This record gives sequence, C-alpha cells and structure tokens, in this order.
Amino acid sequence: MISGFKKRGAFLALFFAFALVVAACADDEPAATDAPTTVAPATTVAPATTVAPATTTVAPTTLPPPPAGREVLACEVSDTGGIDDRSFNENAYAGLQRAADELEGVTIDFLESTTAADYEPNLRSMLDAGCDVVILPGFLWIDTILEFGPANPDAKFAIIDVAGLGIPNLREISFQTDEAAFLAGYVAAGTSTTGIIGTYGGIKIPSVTIFMDGLVKGVNYYNDQKGTSVSVIGWDIDAQEGQFTEDFEAVDKGLEISNALIENGADIIMPVGGKIGLGACSAISAAGGTGSGILNIGVDVDWNVSAEAECGEFTLTSVIKRIDNSVFNTVNNVLVLDTIGNPYLGTLENEGVGLAKTGAWSQVPADVQTEVDALEAAIIAAGGLEAFIAALAPADG
Repeated sequence: MISGFKKRGAFLALFFAFALVVAACADDEPAATDAPTTVAPATTVAPATTVAPATTTVAPTTLPPPPAGREVLACEVSDTGGIDDRSFNENAYAGLQRAADELEGVTIDFLESTTAADYEPNLRSMLDAGCDVVILPGFLWIDTILEFGPANPDAKFAIIDVAGLGIPNLREISFQTDEAAFLAGYVAAGTSTTGIIGTYGGIKIPSVTIFMDGLVKGVNYYNDQKGTSVSVIGWDIDAQEGQFTEDFEAVDKGLEISNALIENGADIIMPVGGKIGLGACSAISAAGGTGSGILNIGVDVDWNVSAEAECGEFTLTSVIKRIDNSVFNTVNNVLVLDTIGNPYLGTLENEGVGLAKTGAWSQVPADVQTEVDALEAAIIAAGGLEAFIAALAPADG
C-alpha cells in the first residue's frame, strides 16, 4: 500500500529523470504529505470464493497458419451483466467478432445469462452446440467452472479476470489493472479542481477493487510529489471498504451513489462495474454536463467509444483492459494449435492495460500529461507497479 510515501527528493528526482529518458525512447520499443482518504460506508462483502495471484506468462502473439480446412466454433456465455454491458462481456465478444472477421474457419456464438442459475445450463447448451472453446467473462463464473471444468475435461474454456484456479482445460486471463488505475489516479489528482476524487464499485470482488486500489495509490503518489492533499471518497484502501451497488446492472444505484459523491465535493468519479457507470454519466448530465466541471473515468474499455452518447463529452480517461486481444489470441490458439494457451496477465509492459487519451483528455494539464507518460515508463522500467512502489520506500535504519 502507498498510504505514506516519504519525501526522498534526490532519489525521486533522479528516478523521474530516468523515467523521462525512458519515455523519450519508448517509440523504439514494441507495442508530499499523505492525502487522507475519506471513506464512504461499505454496503457489500466479498463472495466467499477467492482468487490466487495471477500468473505472468504471456501467450505468443504470432502463430503459423491453421491446418487446411480446420474450423472452430468459438462461443461466449455472459455473466449477469449481459453481452452489452459496455464493459468486459461486450469487450470479450468484440474479440470473438474480430476472430470471426480475421481468422478463416472461425464462427462464433453467444448466450446471455440473466441470473447465476443460468450459468451451468448455458454452458451445457454451448457444449451441446459443438463449441470448441467457451469464453466466460468474469469473477462470477468461478464457482460454476470449478465444478463444470473438471467434469468436462475434453472441453476448452477461458475465464476473464481470474487466475490461480489450476484447471487444465481453462485458460486464465487476468490483468494488472492497478498499474493503469495508478496512472488514472495521478491524472485525476492533477486535473481535479475541488481536490476530491470519488469512486464506487459494482460487487466487492478483487477484479473490481484492484481498480480502486490503483486509483487511491495514484492520487497518494501525486500528493507526495506535489505536496498537495487531494483525497478519495468512496473507497478506504486500508480497511478495504467502500461504496458498492451490489451488482453490475443497476444504473439507478450508480446514479444515487454518484449524486452523493458529487454532493460531497467530488469533481471526478470512477465507477467500476459495467453498466452502473452510466449512473455517473447521468449524474454529471443532471449537474450540468460539460458546464458542471465534473468528469468521469471509464473502466475496462474506452468509454468515449462504448458510451459516447451518454458519457463521451465528460469522460476524462478510461482504464483499459485489452480483453478483446486476449480473447482473439485464445481463439487463434485453438484454431492453429488445438489448445487454449498459457495463462495470460495483461500489464502496462505488454500493453494489456493502459489509459485511453480521448474525449475530455484535453482537459488534463499539459505538465500532468507529460508526467504521466514518464510515470508509465518508470513503472515499466521498474518491472511493475509493486517494484516501482518498493523502490520508493525508505530504507530501514
């Protein structure tokens, strides 16, 4: 945690200077005092199922042509957020659509789940339909696949936002989302005029709270560098408690929480949980839209694209996970190699996560834009966010 960076002027200046050099060369490579955190009351608890740390193995991106005449039916079963959730269900399906467009011999299909009770029968329907691989978007699939995967060892599956289950016929696709959210926190702190950032989530699960952790850490790092006291409301990183709608669909609950955050002074809001984020956009519109000075941070996909009509004018940035690329890669593995491939972890370094710089990004001060580019390069050079943070910790003694 970064609840308290200490000033280490010479070291940090040297480190940031190094980062700027790295940033200047990036095109040659492949694709203060602590801020007090204001806490909103928690409304949910995490599901009993937990996730082990993600692996770091990245599957190859270049494969030979598939065997002549080979055909693959690639399928997806949504979680309860639905296929058009403006988030990971939709982005996973975009990866399937790309596979159908670009890979000869690939056809696709999907089923939507209304409740968790639909998961197993929908999976069974997909296997009965002859799906060669089934994509399962999200943490909510864990309990079902823990039983269904081993019971169907000849089937192939891939699960999004989960790692550590150890099922041989299940590809685990996860993302070090806090790396990109850290950058978003830095940008938000440097752009906010009220000095208050708000956030809330859908369900209190690791794939949601990792965004919120990264946001708070990025804000705190900005405070340390600038001597400011920007705060985050809606999430207490130390207690791991905060505001949640308890699902991924309730736009009205997102609107209610967003209004409360705005009333408490937040001028930048990051909702984490698919459709619930539209509640923040509705709240900002009701407050005056672009004239209100309130901004939104999207998650998973670029909200200036996926929710342009509702949020495009005031989405500052989005913390992106390239789910579509990992799904495409998985389908390609099945087509060419008849295997799902190794577990995948998306990071800043392999461009599996990142920031969208569209829409209201122009409102980010020029110096903050330069600094966040250098900060991204520094995190990559350090070997990841945890290593970057560790290098900032004061030495013992």
